[in-house]
Amino acid sequence: MTQTSQEIRVLVVDDSPVSRKLLEHALAEAPYTLGFAKEGSDALRLFGERLPDLVIADWQLPDISGPELCRIVRKQFASAYTYLMLLTGNSDKKSIAEGLAAGADDYLTKPFDSDELRARVGVGRRVIEMHREIEAKTKALALDARTDPLTGLANRRAVEEWSVKQISGAVRHGYPIWVVLSDLDSYKPATDLFGHGAGDSMLQAFSEILKKNTRVSDLCGHMGGDQFILVISHVTRENMNLVLNRLREKIANYDFSFHDTALPLFANFGMAGSEGGEQLQLRAMLQQADAALLEAKRTAQTPLGEAGQAVK
Repeated sequence: MTQTSQEIRVLVVDDSPVSRKLLEHALAEAPYTLGFAKEGSDALRLFGERLPDLVIADWQLPDISGPELCRIVRKQFASAYTYLMLLTGNSDKKSIAEGLAAGADDYLTKPFDSDELRARVGVGRRVIEMHREIEAKTKALALDARTDPLTGLANRRAVEEWSVKQISGAVRHGYPIWVVLSDLDSYKPATDLFGHGAGDSMLQAFSEILKKNTRVSDLCGHMGGDQFILVISHVTRENMNLVLNRLREKIANYDFSFHDTALPLFANFGMAGSEGGEQLQLRAMLQQADAALLEAKRTAQTPLGEAGQAVK
């Protein structure tokens, strides 16, 4: 069965062919993707390959008990939620309590009724979908917390977290890494003349230029105001100059207008980094890149300046 976003992956763990067939038949009409294991070790191997959403496990398995399987799953696969259901011939309260204490979410006594099984699995499905919804919202909130809402680029917090990891990797493995600061110097004149709407539109246009002319693996970030940052790895100094020159051309040739009024885009760049083998820290690299940016502004012969002048 092809899985869709609405389907639930169900793993049946039972050494009885008859029981497996009954479970398969009972869930055949429902939107579940079924998998089967004959014993606990087989189930754990399948867990390692791909986590199921819901497990229906017999209490008595050839190698380990159903409650022990629940304990292992809760301990070893705690990063993702799996709904665990035990099938048991024991209906006494002590056994039921033991299974629930081991990590099971529900139980069903044998011989089971197919309608009751589908109803209980349906409860599990609702719980799983609730967990998925919470997880999706949590991820969206985490993304929002690291994304600049105006430009869609990484914000300062995300830039700093990601850059520290990248710099650490570059130092450890010896590959090139560069931090580039850029000021969109046309932002303030546009804002002064036409208001914040023009400035915001200009920031968004500049962001698109950066995104379209860098690799997916490169980091483009908005540090606030008119300042942007690029973090680029595995590129030589010579090729970095080519990257900045290409950006220079794209900016100079960009046709930007606000309310039918053509406005120029101009920016400068300052770069700091290493081709590998040096001890680097983000704070020092930002200071060096900022100094290079100021020098690029000071020596620029045009509003944009030469990209090569920004490389220090």
